[in-house]
Amino acid sequence: MQMKLKITVAAAIAAAAGVAMAQDMVVKIGHVAPMSGGQAHYGKDNENGVRMAIEDLNAQGITIGGKKIKFEIAAEDDAADPKQGTAVAQKLCDLKVAGVVGHLNSGTTIPASKIYNDCGIPHVTGAATNPNLTKPGYKTTYRIIANDNSLGAGLAFYAADALKLKKFAVIDDRTAYGQGVAEVFKKTAAAKGIQIVDEQFTTDKATDFMAILTAIKAKKPDGVFYGGMDAQAGAMLRQMDQLGLSNVKFFGGDGICTAEIIKIAAGATSLNGVVCAEGGASIAKMPGGNAWKAKYDAKYPGQFQIYSPYTYDATFVLVDAMKRANSTDPKVYTPKLIETSYKGVTANIAFEPNGELKNPAMTLSVYKDGKKVALN
Repeated sequence: MQMKLKITVAAAIAAAAGVAMAQDMVVKIGHVAPMSGGQAHYGKDNENGVRMAIEDLNAQGITIGGKKIKFEIAAEDDAADPKQGTAVAQKLCDLKVAGVVGHLNSGTTIPASKIYNDCGIPHVTGAATNPNLTKPGYKTTYRIIANDNSLGAGLAFYAADALKLKKFAVIDDRTAYGQGVAEVFKKTAAAKGIQIVDEQFTTDKATDFMAILTAIKAKKPDGVFYGGMDAQAGAMLRQMDQLGLSNVKFFGGDGICTAEIIKIAAGATSLNGVVCAEGGASIAKMPGGNAWKAKYDAKYPGQFQIYSPYTYDATFVLVDAMKRANSTDPKVYTPKLIETSYKGVTANIAFEPNGELKNPAMTLSVYKDGKKVALN
C-alpha cells in the first residue's frame, strides 16, 4: 500500500511538472551571418552576441501573453553570399521564427530584407551599414548602428581636417558594403579638397593586390581608402610593406576595424598607418560596455571582433517590442518596434521613421603597438 502511494505521488509530481513545461512556449529568434569562409570570425562573434542575449533573457523568466517564454536561436550561415542570404531568409520565414537578428553584410542583408518584409518577420541588423537598406521603407527593417554615410564621411573629414592629407587612392571590393562606404568617402573627400588620384577594384575573395598597389604607388598618394573587409585589408598591408608603401595612411570602415586584422597583417609596419571607423561608441564609452565585454570575454575568450554588442542589443530590442505588445506574433509586435526606447549596452536605442537609429555615434580607431586604440 505504501509503495503504491509513493508511486502515485511521484506520478502526480511528474504530471504537474509536465503540465508546467507544456505551458512554456518556445519562441525562436533567427540569426544569420557568415559562419564559413573568410568572414567566419565576424559571424561567430555576431552569433555569440545573440546566444548571450538569449541566455540572459531566459534567465529573466519572461512571461508574454500569459505564457512563460523560452527563447531559442535558429542560427543560419549565409557565407557572405547574397544568394545564400536570400535562401536562408526564406528558410527562417518557413520556420516561422518570431524575428531575425542579421545579416552581417549589406550585400546579403539588402536582398534578404525583401524576403522578411514579404513574410512579415522583422529583422534588426547590428552590422550591415549600406544606406540603401532602409530606402525601400519596409516596416520590418531596422538598424542599430551608424550607416556608411556617417562612417565614410567621418573618415574623409578626419583625413582632410586632422591629418591634412591631400591625395588619396580608393579601392573597393565591389560588394554592396565596400562600394557604398568607398563612394561616400570619395565624394566627401573630394568636397573637402582631397584629390582622388586613382580608383581600383578587387573582390572579397582576392589575396594578391600587388598589381593594384603598384599602380597606386606610381600616383604617390598620401593615403589609400579601402572599402572591404579585414581579410583583404590585412593582406594589402603586408604587400604595402613589400612595395615600400608603409608610410602611406590606410583608411577603411568598420569592415577592417577588427582585432583580427592585427593577426592577418602579421607584423606589417603599415598597420601603424591604419585609421578605421565603426558605428557606435567605443566599448569603454558604451553605457554598459565594460561590464558586458568582461562577461563576453569570460564566456567566449578571444572571439570578440566588433558587432556582438549590437547583435546582443538587437535581440533585446525584438523581445522588448514583444513584451510591450504582449505578443510574440510578428504581426502584433512589429508595429511596436518603431516606438522603441530601449537602454541597451551600446546606446539608448530609438528609431527614425525609416528604421535607422536615432543619433548614431561613430568611433575612429588606430593601431598602436599591435593594439586597436580608439581616438574618440
